[in-house]
Amino acid sequence: MKTKAPNFFWIISSIALLWNLIGCAAYLGMQMMPPELLETMPEAERTLMENTPVWATAAFAVAVWFGLLGSILLLLRKALSQTVFVISLLGIIVQQIWNFTNGQSLEVFGIEQVIMPIAVVLIGLYLIIFVKKAKANNWIN
Repeated sequence: MKTKAPNFFWIISSIALLWNLIGCAAYLGMQMMPPELLETMPEAERTLMENTPVWATAAFAVAVWFGLLGSILLLLRKALSQTVFVISLLGIIVQQIWNFTNGQSLEVFGIEQVIMPIAVVLIGLYLIIFVKKAKANNWIN
């Protein structure tokens, strides 16, 4: 039986939704980027984007779309959100394998290429822990 969720549950769940919507917008922005805009990018950035393997792009898609679904399920107070967030985190990790092993990301994008991916992984982990706590407190089922 569900118990009343505290206000911070709704705040964190809403922030998770906004966070994942931003991720989806970033993914769509990359996938729908017109060639003219790609041409205006510095050559190193353009080359890096053009050489991103399909598996890394697919992992990005899994990360953001499952993150969005997990956030929606969390707001609906469904325990399935935990499994969905785990799938999203797996997508994040696979995507970051490319970012940290291709050898060019750090030199092209600088230190942000390290900070942001670490933050994304930590947020993904936090959401899984948060759902586990919500389940334990019967805020979701």
